[in-house]
Amino acid sequence: MFVHGYHPWAEDAALYLPPVDKLLNPQLFPFNAQFFESHAHLTLFPQMIAAAVRVTHLPLAYVLFFGQLVSIFLLLFACWQLAGKCFEREAARYAGVAMVAALLTLPVAGTALYIMDQYLNPRNVTAFIGVLAIVWVLDRRYVWAGILLVLGALIHPLMAVFAASFCVLLVWAETTELSRAALFVLPLGLFDKPSSAYHDAVSTHAYFYLTRWQWYEWLGAIGPIAIFWWFARVGRARKMRNFELISKTLVIYQVVFLVAAQIVSLPRFESLARLQPMRDLHLVYILLVLFAGCLLQQFVVKERWWLWLLIFVPLCASMTYAQRALFPASAHVEWPWTQPRNAWVQAFEWIRDNTPENAIFALDPTYMHVSGEDENGFRDIAERSMIADDVTDGGAVTMFPPMADEWVAQMQAHRNWKQFGIEDFQKLKTQYGVNWVVLQQPGVPGLRCPYENRAVKVCRVE
Repeated sequence: MFVHGYHPWAEDAALYLPPVDKLLNPQLFPFNAQFFESHAHLTLFPQMIAAAVRVTHLPLAYVLFFGQLVSIFLLLFACWQLAGKCFEREAARYAGVAMVAALLTLPVAGTALYIMDQYLNPRNVTAFIGVLAIVWVLDRRYVWAGILLVLGALIHPLMAVFAASFCVLLVWAETTELSRAALFVLPLGLFDKPSSAYHDAVSTHAYFYLTRWQWYEWLGAIGPIAIFWWFARVGRARKMRNFELISKTLVIYQVVFLVAAQIVSLPRFESLARLQPMRDLHLVYILLVLFAGCLLQQFVVKERWWLWLLIFVPLCASMTYAQRALFPASAHVEWPWTQPRNAWVQAFEWIRDNTPENAIFALDPTYMHVSGEDENGFRDIAERSMIADDVTDGGAVTMFPPMADEWVAQMQAHRNWKQFGIEDFQKLKTQYGVNWVVLQQPGVPGLRCPYENRAVKVCRVE
């Protein structure tokens, strides 16, 4: 956590935490709740976190903090178990786990994912499941592996599908040709052509489409195939059976989803893009980093501790620097018992404590990308309703196309936000019931603003 930081309200937390708030207080979010409830219906994550708050009587911020620590521990524990199935030396196992710990916030090619996010979410909770399921498959504990994968599906269905696909390939790899097993997990289908509103939403998410990736992102998708092919040869030469088996299976696994990603990039299959087949790389990168650390210790560094320092100190320092640059206006570790340093978060907390629960807010539709905002979500911090935005709500629409028309209508209503005057805000009030706005300084003359700080003003629409 000291290396990678902790930002509990950032990025997709704006999607996953409002359902928790609404479970704890059903009076919240009387407007536009569908933009986060669509995801909430597919996961038990909100119920788990809300239950933890009720049972422990701790504030939500503390539950999220301890949940993040537990998620990190579980992933490292699963990596330790898997390394033990592939490498005999205990030092190699430690090195592999240490490498994963050092690179938790490594970007996963062009998928818009990290190995583990800097905030608690369903992906973090289930990150360990795919790795531990592989361990149990190697032990032929298929029933327990299946139960674990079902548990993962209840928390994050999409990531559980990738883990289950790999486990199926791994089982079949011992009994049949891998080329036949590959056909089992290749998802094909024909969906109706999506609406123009859905096209508007999904076209802003280039990472859905492999054909729109940059060359270096392509390298991050194809490179692991060559690396694991080489790993398999090393495993065969050294008679490391499990290591060879997993590496061979990963080659086919990645090829399968590369093909699937190419298919959903075609215009006819645009509705399939939300399946995001390249997110299979999440499991691939975890195993790549784990095995790289193990091999590095076993065959290169060995017991030379000074060489480990030369590797890990710059590595951890670089990761820390990158994360501080990513959230420059916030504390590197946002402890639950400290006051926020970010001016936008300060304003959102004031709103939570000083405005009616049924208030409806409007903000710049791209507010999460404003310099100094650090991608902190409004709903999860302020616990108030808001008109649809272009970042979090746009992402929700890409997964649930029926919401696209309503999202486009709300986006059009405040598309020219930076040119808005009092009359425009009053139109939003008439159309959507907006009675509060959050504006960047210096704001708009003529509005009554009971709160302001160096970055924003919180104003009434009367």
